Amino acid sequence: MIRKTMRHTALAFVGIGLALGGAWAADPPKTEIKNQHIKAKLYLPDAQNGFYRGTRFDWSGVISSLEYQGHDFYGPWFTQYDPPVRDFIYKDADIIVGAASAMMGPADEFQRPLGYDTAKAGQTFVKIGVGVLRKPDTADYSAYRKYEIADPGKRTVRQGADFVEFIQDLNDAATGYGYTYRKTVRLTNGKAEMTIEHSLKNTGRLAIHSNVYDHNFLVLDKAAPGPDFVISLPFQIKSSRPPSAGMAEIRGNQIVYLKTLENQERVFFPIEGFGGDSKDYDIRIENGKLGAGLRITGDRPLASETLWSIRSVLSLEPFIEITVEPARDFSWKYTYTYYTLAKRN
Repeated sequence: MIRKTMRHTALAFVGIGLALGGAWAADPPKTEIKNQHIKAKLYLPDAQNGFYRGTRFDWSGVISSLEYQGHDFYGPWFTQYDPPVRDFIYKDADIIVGAASAMMGPADEFQRPLGYDTAKAGQTFVKIGVGVLRKPDTADYSAYRKYEIADPGKRTVRQGADFVEFIQDLNDAATGYGYTYRKTVRLTNGKAEMTIEHSLKNTGRLAIHSNVYDHNFLVLDKAAPGPDFVISLPFQIKSSRPPSAGMAEIRGNQIVYLKTLENQERVFFPIEGFGGDSKDYDIRIENGKLGAGLRITGDRPLASETLWSIRSVLSLEPFIEITVEPARDFSWKYTYTYYTLAKRN
């Protein structure tokens, strides 16, 4: 069933509420999909009233909640929103996020913009999933800076009971970059599984060279990262900058937390040791106390991988490289499997 109209519902999540202070002029457009096991809520892209209107992350597929067996895997990791904040800051008990980083769920960012280095001040460049942006000056590109959107492209949304497809068509004659980008969030029939399918068709005259990573903002039942969590990967983990002593440590193919993160503590480090095959794009994150876990797999080889976590969120970030010649296509897919396990005391 294809719905031609988008259902608008109220912004309703605990911890932000009135603290947003009018950041959105109206309720962000939102929809819901479900199958026999999972119910997920998504925000829909909208230039005037959309939940996310920054220029860092892809606007499509913003998952605000995914419920399975009484557990919720996603949601806000911040308590207040203040657009001028560069990334996020701490203020007393609050985590205040800016326009660039006010994102949640399995969020994609195409990290390297197209044409920024060759553009002069006032000229345009392209950020996939966002649009044609204007370069204001000669400063280096920063994902945390808000750029003027000169052309958002044409966006189309198609929906069924268990999927939402997002399409962005964009062409910037000034730079020579153009594409059709499709992203489909789909719940697998009969399984506690979600897939995120992507395709990028190059409709411009220049080759597209970029990368993309999924930030994977995991807020499992709002539990703070700590010893109840274990991260497992299919290779012996190495790191050129291992986690700080007393916070977390690498044990073979696992990462374990040695304490529960609090205040402004963080665990952040690059993950190395993976090979050149997509089989190493395979992540398991389990919380024994909650009795819940998820597995994330991808069908492209890893280019890099990072763990970033603070007291409110755990993010395992896998990166892949993207090269698409004119008139060619590039596709990739993430698969999320949600499950329960025996609780431990």
